[in-house]
Amino acid sequence: MKTRTILLTLATLLAAVVVCFAAEDVNMGTWKLNEAKSKISPGTPKNTTVVYAAAGDSVKVTVDGVAADGKPAHTEWTGKFDDKDYPVTGDPATDMRAYKRVNDHTLVLTGMKGGKMTDTIRIVVSADGKSRTVTLSGADANGKKITSTSVYDKQ
Repeated sequence: MKTRTILLTLATLLAAVVVCFAAEDVNMGTWKLNEAKSKISPGTPKNTTVVYAAAGDSVKVTVDGVAADGKPAHTEWTGKFDDKDYPVTGDPATDMRAYKRVNDHTLVLTGMKGGKMTDTIRIVVSADGKSRTVTLSGADANGKKITSTSVYDKQ
């Protein structure tokens, strides 16, 4: 009976470990902009550091960088990757963001301002989880079209 109980306990523990590792989100952590690999159009905001952190059952995304006018920029968003709008602070071009998980390595973010879509961003984490590519297509706070491709390295 003891052997059976020990084997059952070990099997349960192994299953729990597998589930924990499988549930790890490749987006979580700190990402630093690799300017050499990025193609950011002049006048486009530049996010230099992006941090994804657990916030209860949600995710908090904190972004620091440089605004289109050259001044420091800081934005924060807390929500879920469920394609629902959640408020964003610090971004003059958007007041709401919705993240949608496409697969384990891909997210699509939609920015909204006053109920209108302002931008679409596709975030793809590499297979090894060491870098990510962020492709932006949208408009700035003045309605001017902007595009950029930013590459980030995991810290």
